[in-house]
Amino acid sequence: MHGEAISPVMSDALVILGAAGIVIPVFARFRITPVIGFILVGVLVGPYGLGRMVFEYDWLTWVTITDPQRLEPFAEFGITLLLFTIGLELSFNRLWAMRRMVFGLGALELLVIGLLLASFLGMMGQYWTGALGLGLALALSSTALVLPMTNQNSAVGRAALSMLLFEDIAIVPIIFTLGALAPYAGADGLGGLFTTVWQGVLMVLAMMVVGRFALPRLFAQAARTKSPELFLAASMLVVIGASLATALVGLSPIVGALIAGLLIAETEYHAEVEGIMDPFKGLALGIFLITVGMGIDLSTIWNNFGPIALAVVAVLSLKAVVTMVLLRMMGARPSTAAETGLLMASPSETTLIVLAAATSALLIQPGTAQFWQIVTAIGLTITPLLAKAGQAIARRVEPLPEAATLGEGPDEERVVIVGCGRVGRLVADMLKVHGRPYVAIDSDTDLIDRCRRDGYNAVFGNAARPRSLEKLGIERAPAVILTMDEPVLAQSITRKLRSAHPDLPIIARARDTGHAAELYRNGASTAVPETLEASLQLSEAVLVELGVAMGPVIASIHEKRDEFREMIREGGALEHKPKLRTSTLERG
Repeated sequence: MHGEAISPVMSDALVILGAAGIVIPVFARFRITPVIGFILVGVLVGPYGLGRMVFEYDWLTWVTITDPQRLEPFAEFGITLLLFTIGLELSFNRLWAMRRMVFGLGALELLVIGLLLASFLGMMGQYWTGALGLGLALALSSTALVLPMTNQNSAVGRAALSMLLFEDIAIVPIIFTLGALAPYAGADGLGGLFTTVWQGVLMVLAMMVVGRFALPRLFAQAARTKSPELFLAASMLVVIGASLATALVGLSPIVGALIAGLLIAETEYHAEVEGIMDPFKGLALGIFLITVGMGIDLSTIWNNFGPIALAVVAVLSLKAVVTMVLLRMMGARPSTAAETGLLMASPSETTLIVLAAATSALLIQPGTAQFWQIVTAIGLTITPLLAKAGQAIARRVEPLPEAATLGEGPDEERVVIVGCGRVGRLVADMLKVHGRPYVAIDSDTDLIDRCRRDGYNAVFGNAARPRSLEKLGIERAPAVILTMDEPVLAQSITRKLRSAHPDLPIIARARDTGHAAELYRNGASTAVPETLEASLQLSEAVLVELGVAMGPVIASIHEKRDEFREMIREGGALEHKPKLRTSTLERG
């Protein structure tokens, strides 16, 4: 087959899916974010890489993308989904718990670095609006890269999280401002700008009012069908509808996606929406990053190596130093300040989004945007090296163990109850009696509505998806309790939880002793067969009626329960009935 007969769409799909299938597993094996891999793939397969040789070697058509414009619609959709998921991840409760660090340290870090960079760029001849956009864009740090590299319960992790949270919040006004400026960036009059602003504000307010009433009902109806496809369709409808609504009044579609995410984050369906959208967001973001890599001309880097290297060093050094100084001023240890400063030094994947928005707003020229895209791509690529350097410097600066002297402690540890039916409610009641915090999760929206009305802490979500449980803080949970009457699902969840969390206590409800044996084989810490418990409770009632003292009765019941549990663990379902141990009863 000749190259001209190959469908460009099929060829591009082959490259993208091949990149996803190779990059993600390979980079995950080395614990490196796929963000770097996608950028490098873009450089390799783009028009400035192997794409240069398509006319010489026909077969390269299958593994290259020579026209990046074909991917632009998909890249824009990837950006939209990224901003939508940022909105989903912003929890008001989490923000309130870390408010001092988020709105203190986070705000100072972004504004000080952004204004300093803008001042330097202004002195180099950039007009003030473009300098401000560039400064704020370069001041951002990578949430996708930084958070997986840190322990969020450590001082470094909490400091980085607080700054990244504020940056995620700041995306809203930054993108809003660029979107409002876009149609009139080259005009002297302010009338059109004011029109866009007031229409945009009205549209945003209307979306917030309508969304608060309409979104819970929309997702409740989708959840009742128990169809993942319909739930996905509803999620996509909200994202695209909100994006088009803001685009109609002259704002960027990204603003609508952000607002949609923030609104859904306030509903009990946010974890399920994020879980179901996550694979699509990852692939769409990968397409965006590939297009970024395709825009990097290695010959341009070579010909402008000096200015590019100087810009990379200047941006990284300024961000690292300012972050270190601010952390020290807020009482952080020298080791914490050094490690966090280097970790937060590189730009963000969101920087590329802001650069694209500033370019479309005519605030900066395409050539300027390409220069800073190259700087950002290089910064993203070396972020893992910066993290390693930060750890090494921290050990040299202060070899003592790091003390938790900065910020608030980790989020509250809660028992996770899977299932909000009769058994789940009873377990929640007993936990409340003893002052133990909990959260219940169920995929039945009617059950969730009833539980919330009755005062239970319940959220909507599919526990079979690991992402849903991660959002509930499963890594910090003292225990997980499986209460649903679905044997196959209980075994599947138990197996996945045990594989991901070897030390997590898993207490599971079982239909009978055979099901309990299966749960033990799949990793349950304790399996409670309903038939066996009913028999033990019946025995207890009979003995009490016969006049046996309550203390010995309870002791014998516990003894018998332990005996049966050990038999189930060792031999599966009960095949014979052991003789009763009468010593305890005789003592009564």
